[in-house]
Amino acid sequence: MIRARLVVAAALGLFAWPLLTHATVHEYVLDNGMKVLVKVDRRAPIVVSQVWYKVGSSYEHNGITGVSHVLEHMMFKGTRKLKPGEFSEIIAANGGRENAFTGRDYTAYFQQLEKSRLPIALELEADRMRNLTLPPEEFTRELGVVIEERRLRTEDQPRSLTYEQFNATAWTSSPYKQPIIGWMNDLENLKVEDLRPWYEKWYAPNNATLVVVGDVEPEAVHDLANRYFGPLPGSPVAALKPRREAPQRGVRRVSVRVPAELPYVLMGYKVPVLGTAEVEWEPYALEMVTGILSGGNSARLPRELVRGQQLAASAEAGYNLYARQDELFLIDATPASGHDVQKVEQAIRAQIERLKSELVSAQELDRIKAQVVAASVYEKDSAFYQAMELGQLATVGLGWRRAEEYVERVRSVTAEQVQAVVNKYFVDEGLTVAQLEPLSLESRAAGTQQQAGPALAP
Repeated sequence: MIRARLVVAAALGLFAWPLLTHATVHEYVLDNGMKVLVKVDRRAPIVVSQVWYKVGSSYEHNGITGVSHVLEHMMFKGTRKLKPGEFSEIIAANGGRENAFTGRDYTAYFQQLEKSRLPIALELEADRMRNLTLPPEEFTRELGVVIEERRLRTEDQPRSLTYEQFNATAWTSSPYKQPIIGWMNDLENLKVEDLRPWYEKWYAPNNATLVVVGDVEPEAVHDLANRYFGPLPGSPVAALKPRREAPQRGVRRVSVRVPAELPYVLMGYKVPVLGTAEVEWEPYALEMVTGILSGGNSARLPRELVRGQQLAASAEAGYNLYARQDELFLIDATPASGHDVQKVEQAIRAQIERLKSELVSAQELDRIKAQVVAASVYEKDSAFYQAMELGQLATVGLGWRRAEEYVERVRSVTAEQVQAVVNKYFVDEGLTVAQLEPLSLESRAAGTQQQAGPALAP
């Protein structure tokens, strides 16, 4: 699970003054409103730089879903200074690697380089923050790439398709119902003209955070940020509508019938996250529920459903307490041979009921806490992950200090709190269940041949 941080402050004179130094994180705000976070890690002579924008699929509206992801692709396709693909060529020539990713609440771009090459990465990022050209021929090519990506990763992947239908069923008014890659019909009708206003609206320094982690001097990074990003003008950034989820009145179910080898069941309960919870300890208690159900081989789902009753070939749980809006606590499972999804769902529900009625033992709770804390510590071994941690929390508006609180908050969770959140949120009024019903794989091959036939006809 990814975690991160943020700050708000004013600049003074020609420079942004450091606002806070804590746990080697140095924080600045440039005159144009861009936030800069620097974390020193001298274990290797490398640097990771990331630029995070507050825009993702949850910012989109019907008709242009997928626009944030398509724009991410186009950020590598030329500026007023660089020809298409030249950005990547320069990073590679300097021994670095680079890429980007789009989420529901952010779009981020990153480079990992030898530390002396940091100015190159910042100069290139500053250039494409405001000088993208969006060539129509490159857009047509990249849109085709995204459409094919959707076919390969969603349309032709039964579980991905099930998750997409599950998500669209679980949410009514929340923007989280939209797939990050976009609906196929929206992609097929997307125009390059749709990208320009999206780029101009969200790709501004005052809507971005620069994160740098590695063997660096914070003030030197601050100077570089001022040199390359400081001259870029800020833009008015529209306030987002809340788009809170409407109340759910009962269990929602969806069946997905596609060619597949195995059946599959996916369950999700609506739960708060750290930024939306009325009681601050609840998200940390939900974190503990994740560990109790699927935190390693000794957790309850693999122990009871997989090895014990042998009802499931696999069973897992997951939760993200650092989302921008309310989330889903997910539980998924693949039935073992000879068993169906109904039996597996009943077994999962029985585990939920047990959590509601019985307090988790002190021994089990301590074991899960130790695992969660250890995972949090091990994640710090990666400079890239440290930057991800800073960038995500900064972008969703929680503040980077939240990550520093994580271990103590988890350690303070009680068995009574675990029982309380399960009783409060794991109810039918917040439950959605998706079932994958496999069709024969021959039907997929037949469908492919049927679709291909007209294209080959004279």
